[in-house]
Amino acid sequence: MHLSVTTRTLSGIPILFAALLAVASAQAPRSQTQSRQLPFGAEIQAEVSAQNRQQDPAFAERVMRAFAAAYPGRLGEPVFRGSDWAVSLGGIVYYFAGGRMLREPLLSRADEFLPHSFYPYPAELPEWKSPTAEQNERFRTIRERRQIQTLKHSQDFFDDLWGIHNHAQGSARMQRMDFLGKKLIVHYSIMEEIALVEMRILEAAKTNAAVRAWIQGLQSATGWNWRNIAETASRSYHSYGAAVDVLSKPERGKETYWLWTAQKNMDWWAVPYSRRQHPPQEVIKAFEAYGFTWGGKWLVYDTMHFEYRPEILILNGLPVLRE
Repeated sequence: MHLSVTTRTLSGIPILFAALLAVASAQAPRSQTQSRQLPFGAEIQAEVSAQNRQQDPAFAERVMRAFAAAYPGRLGEPVFRGSDWAVSLGGIVYYFAGGRMLREPLLSRADEFLPHSFYPYPAELPEWKSPTAEQNERFRTIRERRQIQTLKHSQDFFDDLWGIHNHAQGSARMQRMDFLGKKLIVHYSIMEEIALVEMRILEAAKTNAAVRAWIQGLQSATGWNWRNIAETASRSYHSYGAAVDVLSKPERGKETYWLWTAQKNMDWWAVPYSRRQHPPQEVIKAFEAYGFTWGGKWLVYDTMHFEYRPEILILNGLPVLRE
């Protein structure tokens, strides 16, 4: 049964990757009735445009309502308080604060934090388009800008949502499970979703040779890993046990992760889909069906990476399966 929300009452939301990279998706999210796709790489706008979007009260309301719809047992109904949208989590009120998700005592210090990015997520991988000369210049500096960024996101909202504020708490909330023949450690609250993803992949493998080959070539499945996002000061989703990297046997001449490609002194952004190692479409759809987004749809691509983000799917008008 397809739903626009998930009925899980205990789950979590990891922080989004650095807001510096959110400029790759600065357009407003799709509504339930919109069906257009975002052309890959063509939505790059100036940082000021992304900042203006984060300051839009209508956008703030959409984000807060997507959160509340995704986690009805954890978050209260969004309310407009003072001049901003807010939501209650465990008795603590969090304000949108231009995308920063801050408690009231931190509002006066909002400029000390990076906004979280709440990005457009297309239903299908958009048609590949080679980057323009202007885009080449812009993309070439993304890694440098990440490395010199001194601000970081406030972790409070997502720490509270997951119940994880340090390594010890993270370890206590993790569970080990089997996934496609591999041992996977994830947050206990998403074990059901992972199991349902596995069931759907195995069902597809009965009639799809590509899916069977992908499963047979699966080298590792990695979940919990207490660390920051590479080359940033912001915590990775893996720290919450809400991200899964499924690494299959490397295909000659194909790229998996933008940063690995950049470390080869290659123009990572100009690598076409045909030279990226993608899981079969059925695998991607299985994860998306149960609330996971796929890193292969990001500008800073990570084709082995899936993270539990039902609110992003809801924000973009995409369905999330309950069971």
